[in-house]
Amino acid sequence: MRVPLSWLREYVEVPADAAPEDILAALVTVGFEEEDVHGFDLTGPIVVGRVVSFEPEPQSNGKTIRWCQVDVGEANGGVRGIVCGAGNFFEGDKVVVTLPGAVLPGPFPIAARKTYGHVSDGMIASAKELGLGDEHSGILRLTELGLDSDDDAPVGTDAIALLGLDDAAIDVNVTPDRGYALSVRGIAREYSHATGAAFRDPGLREFDELEHPATGFEVAVDDAEPIRGRVGASEFAVRVVSGVDPTRPTPPWMVARLTLAGIRSLGVLIDITNYVMLELGNPIHGYDLDKLSGGITVRRATPGEKLTTLDGKERTLDREDLLITDASGPIGLAGVMGGGTTEMSGETRNVLIEAAIFDTVTIARTARRHKLPSEASRRFERGVDPLIPFVAARRVADLMVDLAGGTLEPTGGALFAEVFLEAIELPRGFVPGLIGVEYSDAEIVTALETIGAEVEATDAGWDVIPPSWRPDLTDKWTLAEEVARIHGLDRVPSILPTPPSGRGLTEAQQGRRRVANALAAAGFVETPSFPFTTRERNDLHGSASGGELPSVKLANPLDGQAPFLRRSLVPGLLQVAHRNVSRGLTDLALFEVGAVFLPEPGVTYGTETVPPLAVRPDDATLEALNAAIPPQPRHVAVLVAGNAAPKAAGRAAVAADFSDVLTAVAAVGTSAGVEIEVAQTRRAALHPGRAAELTVAGAVIGYAGELHPDVSANADLAGRVLVAELDLDAVLASAGERVVVASLSGYPAATQDVSLVVPVEVTARALAEALTDGAGDLLESLRLVDDYRGTGLPEGAKSLTFALRFRADDRTLTAAEATDAKLAGVSVAAERFGATIRD
Repeated sequence: MRVPLSWLREYVEVPADAAPEDILAALVTVGFEEEDVHGFDLTGPIVVGRVVSFEPEPQSNGKTIRWCQVDVGEANGGVRGIVCGAGNFFEGDKVVVTLPGAVLPGPFPIAARKTYGHVSDGMIASAKELGLGDEHSGILRLTELGLDSDDDAPVGTDAIALLGLDDAAIDVNVTPDRGYALSVRGIAREYSHATGAAFRDPGLREFDELEHPATGFEVAVDDAEPIRGRVGASEFAVRVVSGVDPTRPTPPWMVARLTLAGIRSLGVLIDITNYVMLELGNPIHGYDLDKLSGGITVRRATPGEKLTTLDGKERTLDREDLLITDASGPIGLAGVMGGGTTEMSGETRNVLIEAAIFDTVTIARTARRHKLPSEASRRFERGVDPLIPFVAARRVADLMVDLAGGTLEPTGGALFAEVFLEAIELPRGFVPGLIGVEYSDAEIVTALETIGAEVEATDAGWDVIPPSWRPDLTDKWTLAEEVARIHGLDRVPSILPTPPSGRGLTEAQQGRRRVANALAAAGFVETPSFPFTTRERNDLHGSASGGELPSVKLANPLDGQAPFLRRSLVPGLLQVAHRNVSRGLTDLALFEVGAVFLPEPGVTYGTETVPPLAVRPDDATLEALNAAIPPQPRHVAVLVAGNAAPKAAGRAAVAADFSDVLTAVAAVGTSAGVEIEVAQTRRAALHPGRAAELTVAGAVIGYAGELHPDVSANADLAGRVLVAELDLDAVLASAGERVVVASLSGYPAATQDVSLVVPVEVTARALAEALTDGAGDLLESLRLVDDYRGTGLPEGAKSLTFALRFRADDRTLTAAEATDAKLAGVSVAAERFGATIRD
């Protein structure tokens, strides 16, 4: 919310020497966030001048310039010669002259310079050049602004002060719960709270129509079946002003204030409605009365009904949309934007002024449904003071009489709604107990009365009726917050609370964090990616077979070429790898932890029924929503490409291979507390013979391997690309309870190797299990160190060499004991697979 300081000073006593930063600092103390300070960014000398004469001079480029003689006052050098390209002014007109030394927004410094054969001693300015609007086609004529007399604008007068260009505006961030602060009235009140300065409420007006409203214009609300039990419009006031002159200029002070507030001047009638909206916080709409047919009815739209709004777009309406209608049909989208058929224009002579209170949820949903945020909807969806519409309508009418020459008619219409604010029980001692500050009873009462609440003492504490402009005050907790805010948040002690036992990260969260930390420590870089992909990538990477798989397609995807939710993390890693390779980063070790989406075959996910806002869904609705979501397990995936070790002095580069991705898999298993077993497999996206199935306790939890060359080429990646993907949820679930293992034996280990010849179809894992079963408890570990297939072996056979380590808990093993244990393992391997010791 931008608030010009001259406007703010009308309703609260701000010290004359207070800088904008001082006002922002005061507002910060009562809970607002400062954004910026806005001004016109110009410096003088900028003065009022009178055009004495001018000579049109056609140029060779087809343009005609005017060589003008402009009187800027004796104090400023008298009559000066100025070159001007505009043609919308006349002799005798008063204009704004920027003299040499002035600086206009841009910055654009002004100096005497030779142009078109003359020395132009200054510049005659347009409204755009002064920062007063977007109009740049002609000179700003003070005559058109009603400043043609010497009493209003003497020649040589400082034009900066005359036009309000010396004003500045503070910009305050208003949170959604404080809609009342989207007005000068609200900000002035808050500044009063912060400093104790005297505040004059512009909403307190003694008007006869507040008790005896104008009549004669039919107004009705037809909302017999309110949506969610909420009536679309609770109050509606209209006034009629006749005989307005829409061609009259908006006063400079109003243009300056609107400009500083971020609103463009659009003509005196529209400017007045915007001005009152900013002043009081109640959006106002004006209709060309002569374009209306009959009275006004507020109703819900019928499905498929259409309305062309002021922005020129035809909109198809929803049954929840609230409309302003007359006998001809819809003429406005209530609380959001008016219709084009009844808008005020340069031909408007009679105006119907509307000020209303609309349902906050209805307005918010309509603005979002039609992607039509507006200054009006921004205020209505946060809540408008229900006691202000009649004041706002009269304020607009009075300004139209004063500034547009209209006449306030007795004709009008009104719909009243009783404004009943229920008292909130505030127990004595509750505020100090919640905030942690020992507020006295007097401080609590003073704070609540300061914000406009009515406070009545009771035996247990107080009954508090919040002010009408504070719909956010709904319970004792929000009242306690106001007490803390008014008396200064700096009084609240900074004490770190003791966390209750049993809180913190869940077991699953801790496990995911351990896995991510382990991969990062192993040299991998985490690269989160978008969860959107194509059906083809889902089919290729989502299963071992690569056949067609069920996938979830989004109704409104961010990228129409990738409308499906991913079944695998690998496509995202491939995209990241391609982006890095295209930028010259070819040695990659990447990982991602994230959700994948695995719909069950034959199940349709999603829902067409959207629960209403502002109403908590019941258990059945929540269950239906959860059923509309596919299973979303968390996976972890890694990708390795390029060199695992770069070239260095005396050492060649070491290319990444299968062992690097298996190292990452081992790091996942170790950090999760499980043993991941590796066995050969086949997978559609992987190179034949270079694919591994990953299991934990016999259950398949993922895969690892080298991408098929065609898959790598399609991803624009050259060379070998190795990947692994694991179901992290399944890995962590299989870990079970983490236990503390016994300490290692202090006795030395005995190591031996054994090479066994077996058929090629026997896997290394199966042979290792046989050795382990036969060797017994003395075998501490075994590791595959060689896989030989070649000369010296029978056809269809291979030799697998294992390094064995034996250790006892209570003694030093002899070589004979270690050999006996090894041979016992060989015996079991021979029994199961016909293994023989290689000579």
